[in-house]
Amino acid sequence: MDRVEFVAAELAARANPESAAAMAAYMKTDMPFFGVKRPDCSQILRETMQRYPVATRAEYERGVRALWSQPRREEKYMAISLARAVPRYVTPPSLPLYRRLIVEGAWWDFVDEVAAHLVGTLLLEHRDRIAPVMERWIDHRDMWLRRAALLAHLLHKEQTDEATLFDHCLRRAGEREFFIRKAIGWVLRQYARTAPDAVIAFVRAHREAFSGLTVREATKHLAV
Repeated sequence: MDRVEFVAAELAARANPESAAAMAAYMKTDMPFFGVKRPDCSQILRETMQRYPVATRAEYERGVRALWSQPRREEKYMAISLARAVPRYVTPPSLPLYRRLIVEGAWWDFVDEVAAHLVGTLLLEHRDRIAPVMERWIDHRDMWLRRAALLAHLLHKEQTDEATLFDHCLRRAGEREFFIRKAIGWVLRQYARTAPDAVIAFVRAHREAFSGLTVREATKHLAV
């Protein structure tokens, strides 16, 4: 039994058809679910890593791609979890793999985790190499890459490149796409936990450029 077969067997053993139907309805997808909750997926990941440790970059990429190619959503979640579980390979050579997960995933449950935890880590730790890529993504025709470029800033806290964050938000301010408007508000709200005065000033200065949704999200915990 290989890694993919082990994961599928463990998920199948915990499958819950009622939960699967509810999950698919919530996610508004036709992609099938096993109906396995996140804590059980985390347990399966731990067991998988013990049985099938990742020893090389090639094995890391093969493992992520193999799980990602499976038909059920939890298997794809496990692919992203595997990608996060081996931080020594969360380095610039992995960016094409993460881009694939974003473009093919094309929905917020996949994209947001990859953007914040994988692409965001690359941007923080290898800014000179990754920032030019984000400059392309923020204007890309693929909406999910644009969202990923915004959410790559999400977890940077005191290490946020404020000028670039604000520039990216302004460059996408006029979009009508809900997932972009929401992402701008979310990333500004998160940064406001670190620099509330800067976010307040930014939103006040550019309120007319942003949608009401963006402003509400950005200032949910601020007096603006």
